[in-house]
Amino acid sequence: MSMGKMTTALLKSLGILTKPIRDAHTINGQSTQTTLLSALQRNLSELHEHLSADGEPEEARQLLEDVRREITWVYNDTVDVTWSFVQELLLLLLCLARHLTLLLDAFQQSPAVTTPGTPEAAPPLPPDVLSVVQQKTLASVLQFVVTLGLCPYLAPGVGVPLGLRSAFGVAVEDAVSRDVAPAGERRLYITTNVLLEVSTLSSLATPVFTRHLGDIMAALCQLAYRPHRPEGDGTKSNKGLTVEERKSCREALHNLLGKVYQPIVIKELLVLQGGPKQASSGSRSGSAGGKALTQAPAWLRRLCGQLLSDRLMQPYGVQAVVRAILEGHGGGDSDWKKCDAVAKILAACPQQSLSAESYYSQVCPQVLELLHFKDKLTAQQFQRVATRTALTMVQDRPEFAHRFLLGPLFAPLHCCADEKGNYQSQDAVEEWELTCCIEDLYKICVVGNSPSEVLMKALRDVIPTLFSLFCFTKHNVSHLRTPCQEILMWCLSHSEPSEALSLLKLLCGLMGDVGGVRHGFQFLPGSEGGARLGVIESISDEDDALYEKVSGEQWKVQCLVQLLGEMKEGDLPGEFFLLLLENLTAVAAEQEEGFEQEIDTSSMTLLELEQHLLERASGHGQRLALLQTIAIMCEGLPHTLLLRKPTQVVGFIVSMLQRACVGLEECGADSPVESQTLSMGIGLVATLLSGADEFNSNDYSSMAALLPPLEQISQKHPEPVIQELASDLRATIATHGAYHSESVPRASNQSRPAQTAGHSLNTHPTKTSSPKQQTNPTSIKNPTVQGQLTSTHSHNSKDSPSISVSRVHTPPMSHPNRATVPAEAPKVSTHTTELKSEHTVKQTGVRISDGFVQPSKVFSACLLEACDPDVPTRAVALRSLTRFCKDGDKAAFQNKDKLLTLFLENLEHEDSFVYLSAIQGLAVLAESFPEQILQKLLGEYHTGASEGSPKREHSLETRLKVGEVLMRASRAMGDLAPHYGRPLIGVFLSGTRDEDSSVRASSLSNLGELCQRLDFSLGPLAQELSTCLTALIKTDREAEVRRAAVHVITLVLRGLSDKTTQVLADVLLELYRALKWVVRSDPDEVAKLHAQLALEELDDVMRRFIFPQQKLEKKIVVLP
Repeated sequence: MSMGKMTTALLKSLGILTKPIRDAHTINGQSTQTTLLSALQRNLSELHEHLSADGEPEEARQLLEDVRREITWVYNDTVDVTWSFVQELLLLLLCLARHLTLLLDAFQQSPAVTTPGTPEAAPPLPPDVLSVVQQKTLASVLQFVVTLGLCPYLAPGVGVPLGLRSAFGVAVEDAVSRDVAPAGERRLYITTNVLLEVSTLSSLATPVFTRHLGDIMAALCQLAYRPHRPEGDGTKSNKGLTVEERKSCREALHNLLGKVYQPIVIKELLVLQGGPKQASSGSRSGSAGGKALTQAPAWLRRLCGQLLSDRLMQPYGVQAVVRAILEGHGGGDSDWKKCDAVAKILAACPQQSLSAESYYSQVCPQVLELLHFKDKLTAQQFQRVATRTALTMVQDRPEFAHRFLLGPLFAPLHCCADEKGNYQSQDAVEEWELTCCIEDLYKICVVGNSPSEVLMKALRDVIPTLFSLFCFTKHNVSHLRTPCQEILMWCLSHSEPSEALSLLKLLCGLMGDVGGVRHGFQFLPGSEGGARLGVIESISDEDDALYEKVSGEQWKVQCLVQLLGEMKEGDLPGEFFLLLLENLTAVAAEQEEGFEQEIDTSSMTLLELEQHLLERASGHGQRLALLQTIAIMCEGLPHTLLLRKPTQVVGFIVSMLQRACVGLEECGADSPVESQTLSMGIGLVATLLSGADEFNSNDYSSMAALLPPLEQISQKHPEPVIQELASDLRATIATHGAYHSESVPRASNQSRPAQTAGHSLNTHPTKTSSPKQQTNPTSIKNPTVQGQLTSTHSHNSKDSPSISVSRVHTPPMSHPNRATVPAEAPKVSTHTTELKSEHTVKQTGVRISDGFVQPSKVFSACLLEACDPDVPTRAVALRSLTRFCKDGDKAAFQNKDKLLTLFLENLEHEDSFVYLSAIQGLAVLAESFPEQILQKLLGEYHTGASEGSPKREHSLETRLKVGEVLMRASRAMGDLAPHYGRPLIGVFLSGTRDEDSSVRASSLSNLGELCQRLDFSLGPLAQELSTCLTALIKTDREAEVRRAAVHVITLVLRGLSDKTTQVLADVLLELYRALKWVVRSDPDEVAKLHAQLALEELDDVMRRFIFPQQKLEKKIVVLP
């Protein structure tokens, strides 16, 4: 008999036992219990007949008899039909398991040799592989064994009762006879051992454990750990298990728990723990039997808790617990609740643990590992659990969380700042370490969003390092930039205001060195877009080292300001700005005191003198850092973010007045800076109070801080008018608007002279702004105040009306004679002059109080103010005149010669605000009147060839500024470039022979901007242009000139594009050879880079010329 037939015969015998009887429920009207027993008895009889028949294989009968003689637990004289049925099933299962084991051993020792057929022939199957029908039969057998031989003998509360599984389970429980031999516990022991023995074979273990693992675990727990009860369990012959048998059950349980997939084990242990303690008898009922869910006994709950704790503290135990609870759930609110529940379980130390320290030392690293999952299906749930667990641990057990959770989490950042670290390799911190650290921090802090004192303290300790990393990512393309920015913003927004302000002062260098990275190391780009900590390359030149240090500090301040710019919904930027202004006032006071107190250094020792000089240098450095931070904040942040609350506006005014008071005590009214500061501060207060009808008591209360500086001004200022105005303002604030003085609205109107002109320029020369917009601010958030604040930091704005609105201390459209006032005029307060005289405004024809402004008079007033010695006034006027030219104003057209002369004179001004405004004006003028203006500009740019030229030689700076104007004009020409550009090319080519390298480079830059717009008009000049560029590339000694010449070729090729081969046909080879010469021979790397870019442009042009794009089109010609 073949081995395959033996397997088939055993499975056929098992199939006979489990064969269902049709219509069993209706036979003679019998009950379900009686029908079940009769069906089991009938199947047993049929099995015996089958085994005694002659057609049954003798080997199968012999194996069954051998197994029956070998085992000792068979009861032949039992009267319980169900147990007789189970015994036969167990015997046949043992026979099948042993037979398959023999087959598998023989197959492994001498595997069958397959005939060499095709290469893709499949290997032979092991003999223990069952067919689908055989697997179905085996599943039915196992179900009968567990239902009749295992579940009925479990104690109440152990496992899930049969009555709660199905309606048929109730009949099974009633059909079992527990008061006959063998005892119930002995039956349970026999069934469990047989199932464990059968499961040693892998092909049989799969159906056993996938369907009945929970029942087997429940049986082993009862057999191994159930307390001995002298009164027995209700049977007459219960002798219980021996000590050896209970010990073997314990070992079997632990072996089973160790080799099965841990999430499944944890699920079954949770089920074994049973329902909650408070479940009453009527609170829950079975789905069919109507019985309550029995509470698990105390010994089983303790045992399951201990086993669960053991599973949790094993390697990957946390992951197993999370998978057991969350696997198979797609999300939603219930998923969030489960994640929180798991987090609470993991964060709480179980009672069965030996010590809290050992528990957290093993669990915390596993919690951090949950954050690193890449699988999209499980990563989100795992990260939720890890985040909530970490935050719960930090809140509930801060001492252990700091040691075992936050310590490893922040370790890479601490390592970056640790000066004691001894690293042999070049990279002190690897890229993957920093990446994991930042990503984990982002998930816990930003995504978790549950700040606590311990977490915030640990995060603040590494903020300097984190900020240094953020500054590095701003220099490069890095995926760490966004998480670093979000973490920093989260820390600043969730810290206490005082702590957040201290952090900001530390980061911008106001409290000494920012630190964050150990000496001699710096962040370097990583290979995967991250960052690593490496050794700094030494810089031998002290000047270069100093430049790197200063530029690095400035870059950090700029990054900090950009970070504050992202906090649009918070008050922190404004509070920090006011704090800096207060520090500036304190620095001014200390500086004045320092001038008075001269320290005698003659009596100091060398050590004391060195310490004194170091402290003095440190103080100077912090003052410079303060001024730099304020300047960058004013330039980089809008006033709506700096002063977004009324209290912040008042704080800004208070700081201004206090700073003016400090200067007033030392310098009186002679200092122009303090005078203008005082004028602006008083003008802002007057502007606020001019709309006092809309104020409430809270607004006046917030302005109470203005009372002390106003009182000091009213007592110490030398000008009686200022004293009177300060006293009136103080009285208005102190009385909450009950006292009104005529000087307050007059000062408000005179402090905003340019606002009306700005409004008229913003709309149209013939339109006006309403009187309400001009003279009646209605609240503390008035746009006028915001515009005035803009003037303190927006001198580089390109929008002239916004600047003209912003001027506070600008005189009202100056007196006609004011244009002749020398720069050394008496230093008196411009605001005092405004208060003393109003006829100046009347002489210009501009009336602030009226609703109409004559455009011609506004233009005349701007012409006069363009000659004002006051730098902001002059720059605002120049930009206003530029706006007139851009809008096509008639007065500007009539006075274009005057405007040209005025703009050219202001080109030589030393202040960038003035000469940049003049450059912008000349460019607009050249765009509006190209024929007349370009010729004059070319004359200014070309200084004359002979030494005896009567024309005055222009300075180098002025010629470069005129070159900038011509370049802007070239850009603005557009399609008119071929018409107006011919004279420009001659001047630019002449400029390439200038003695100064800056002029040569400027001429080449302008030449490139113009030539790329000439198209076919460049053809006649191609030979001359090529000769000039080739000569400069090969002969000029200055690298910047060679770079500019190569860049001209790039711009020409880029501008001509597909027309290159037509326009530059005669010189293209010459230009190509010049570019190749640069790539091979030029010592300057930047010039080589420019040449490479030009060659790429030429390569694209030639590819399109040689391989034109194919157009699939059909031409249809209609014949006449």
